[in-house]
Formats: sequence, C-alpha cells, structure tokens
Amino acid sequence: MSDGGVELSVLVVCLVVVAAFVPAFVSGQAAYDVPVEYAPGEDDTLADPGSAVWARATTVDIPVTSAPSTVPNADNTSVTQIDVRAVRTDKRLSLRLSWPDETRDANSSDPREFPDALAVQFPVGNDTQPGIAMGSPQNPVNVWYWSADRGGEELLAGGAGSTTRFQTVTTETTATYKNDRWTVVFSRSLEPDGANRTTFPTDRDTDLAFAVWDGSNEERSGRKAVSEWYFLALGPGPQGPPYETLLWTIAGVAIVAVAAVTISAVRRT
Repeated sequence: MSDGGVELSVLVVCLVVVAAFVPAFVSGQAAYDVPVEYAPGEDDTLADPGSAVWARATTVDIPVTSAPSTVPNADNTSVTQIDVRAVRTDKRLSLRLSWPDETRDANSSDPREFPDALAVQFPVGNDTQPGIAMGSPQNPVNVWYWSADRGGEELLAGGAGSTTRFQTVTTETTATYKNDRWTVVFSRSLEPDGANRTTFPTDRDTDLAFAVWDGSNEERSGRKAVSEWYFLALGPGPQGPPYETLLWTIAGVAIVAVAAVTISAVRRT
C-alpha cells in the first residue's frame, strides 16, 4: 500500500473513533443539563404549579439516592426521582419540582413525626463548583428549603453542620399535594437582595443539586435522598457549560496528535 493509502486509512480510523466518542460526550452533557424555558412577562403566573407556562418547559427526571451519612438507617430512603422544570423571565428564575409521596406529612409538633421536605442548593459564587455536601467555608452554598410544616426558607451553608437561616426570605414558595404527589415551586429574582445569595447570570450556566425527605419514612437531617450536581442551562446556545468547550478542544487536539504520530511512524517503516 502506498504512503497516501496508509495515510487515508489512518484518517478514516480517526474519524471512526471520533464518531464513536462524540455521542458519549453529548449524552454525558445532556444527562446533567436542566434546560431553562424563557417566558418574558409571565412573572405573575409561575407561582401556580398548573400554569400553562410550566407545560411548555422541559421536564428533567433527576435520580436521587441515599446520602452518605452516619445517622441510623441513612441508606433507607424512599424517593428515587425528582421531576424538575425551570423557567426564567427577564427578572426572575423559577423552579418547579415534583415527586411521588403516598403520605402527606406536615406535622412537626409530635417528636415522633417528621415533615416532608425539599432543598435545592446553588454555589454562592459561580467560579468553582463547591463540594456536594453543603459546600465549604471557602466555597459556601445558598439553599432554597421547603418543608410541609414551615413553608419556604433560605439557608447558607459552608460545610456539613454549618447551616444558618437568613432572617429575610427573598424566595417565593408555593406547594401542592395532589394524587399522592408533592409539587413545589420556588421563585426568586435573578439578582439577589443582600449578600451570600446566588446570582443567576443569563449568560452562563449555574450549578444546582437537590435533596428530599420523606417524613413518614422517618427521614430528617442527614437521612435524605440527594442528587449529584446538575446545571441550569442559562448560558447562550446549546454548548452547555464552559468546561465542555475545554473538553472538546482537548479531545480534538489529542485526535490530531494521534493521527500525526501514526502517519509519521508509518512513513518511517
């Protein structure tokens, strides 16, 4: 075979390799993507979980599993999935979260009973992804929290056991329980009111993660079901977060380098 034929064969092999790995990159990206529906002028309708705006938003089924914890029966949690939708207007970001629960647990006055609850955490800053377990002192997280007995709250955490409540709540929260299912809507302005709250720029993506507690299963504190980090696709275009561009660049350079080295080796033999 001539050198030209060998070079063509090597390039064909490289293209086959690229074709094999591209779907893996794309599907891996999509698996952690929460699309955000843009609905200008709908600020007053999004508090209703049954609003027609929510029907237009993409639903992402996010798996949750028992959080690593030393509390008794920490691995015994009941919720396995949260359905998440996201909508933004020119002023606000809203999240609609829904999950199955056969019992409505809203009584916390009895120490033997525990309320159903839900939490969404975001990095306070957008530069570095925090640790999934409530961030760290150097990289804290902002938490939107809802419980069936107390309603919506906002929290700040800089690591496990460091949670504090904001005295002023800037999120709006509504919750409904229907057909053995909870649906909770959180809404807050894109620009935070006060320090240590997450800003949601519309030109870049924002990390978020989820936790849920089933009160009738005696879930509370560290006994909860949690997700991995996901991201709100707030940035322009379908390319996803900034690190995907870096991954594609590295992959492209590596493929070209392998092709060049292979062709050079063939020529020397």
